Amino acid sequence: QFALSGNMPTEVRPVTVASVHAWNGDRSLCAVSPNSKEIIIYAVGKDKKSWVEKAVLQGHDQTVTGIDWAPNTNRIVSCAQDRTAYVWNLEEGVWKPTLVLAHLTHAATCVKWSPKEDKFAIGSSAKVVAVCHYEAQGNWWVCKQIKKHTSAVLSVAWHPSNVILATGCADFRCRVVSAAVRNVDKRSGHDTPFGDKIGFGEVLAEFPTRGWVHDVAWSPDGKKLAFTSHDSSVQFVTLSPAPSSTFTARLRTLPL
Repeated sequence: QFALSGNMPTEVRPVTVASVHAWNGDRSLCAVSPNSKEIIIYAVGKDKKSWVEKAVLQGHDQTVTGIDWAPNTNRIVSCAQDRTAYVWNLEEGVWKPTLVLAHLTHAATCVKWSPKEDKFAIGSSAKVVAVCHYEAQGNWWVCKQIKKHTSAVLSVAWHPSNVILATGCADFRCRVVSAAVRNVDKRSGHDTPFGDKIGFGEVLAEFPTRGWVHDVAWSPDGKKLAFTSHDSSVQFVTLSPAPSSTFTARLRTLPL
């Protein structure tokens, strides 16, 4: 059961905590979850200094843990501790959800659209990553699971090729895994540091660190990978040209 809303009053409710957020393509709107099961969409005010509450998305039963906003298709994907995920489409001024069949047994932890916005990845504390794509026949998003992790997946990042994922985990590892989906991605011709033929669910690389990995990110050209962990370090891995090399920056501050 969903509670949907279109335009809201201009008065903005106070938000003391913003646990997750995502911007739309032109940065005029921001979707925020205030550490609750709600997602609030704000618009930049006419004075460019204030915020206007535009909509509230209510569908999750527990705390929202991930939001991502596709800049081109304007779709929002969200996930939560209740193991659910939804794709939200703006139709006639109202955000409407589409069901995601993620089949998670434990809480979802993060979610990211792929560069082509034709699929997304959900990290979870079930030690799996669900890679989801749309199935028009059922009007839902179906998933294939990558089960090569030994602990909770805390962060995910798509390679620019659209077929490789970097994952950050609570087992002190950053992994690079293949995530090409049949009938969505072509079988070959991919520009990746691991060759042009990419399958699904294979661990392509693994990098140890001294703390659980909070976040991961690719360089725009896809040749470098960075990840930060709870030991207050940031590691930079150059994957191309081979052989790969790693540089570690150790901070004197609290973890990023």
